Amino acid sequence: MPYLFAVATQAQLAAGERLREVPGEVWWKLLAVVAAVIAVVTIIRKIAQMNHLLLGVALFIATTAVGFNWIYERNEPTWATPVVRILAGFFPSKGRV
Repeated sequence: MPYLFAVATQAQLAAGERLREVPGEVWWKLLAVVAAVIAVVTIIRKIAQMNHLLLGVALFIATTAVGFNWIYERNEPTWATPVVRILAGFFPSKGRV
C-alpha cells in the first residue's frame, strides 16, 4: 500500500509540474472560453423567455442588415455567393474591387 501511495503522489507531482509549464496565455484563453459559454447559455435562457413576436422582429432586422451588407459590400461567405449574386442584380452593390 505505501508503494501505491508513493506512485500516486509522484504522478500528482508530475502532473502539477506539467501544468506549471503551460504558458499563462493558455489559461487566459481557457478562461475566456468558459466565460463565453456561460454568457451564451445565459443569453439563450433570456431569449427563451422573450416575447416571440419581438424575437422574430429582432431576428428579421438582424438578418436583413447582414444580408444587405453582404449584397452591397460583396463580402459574403462562399456558401452564400450564389444567392447573393442573384440578389445583387436587384439591389445596389458596390461590386468587386
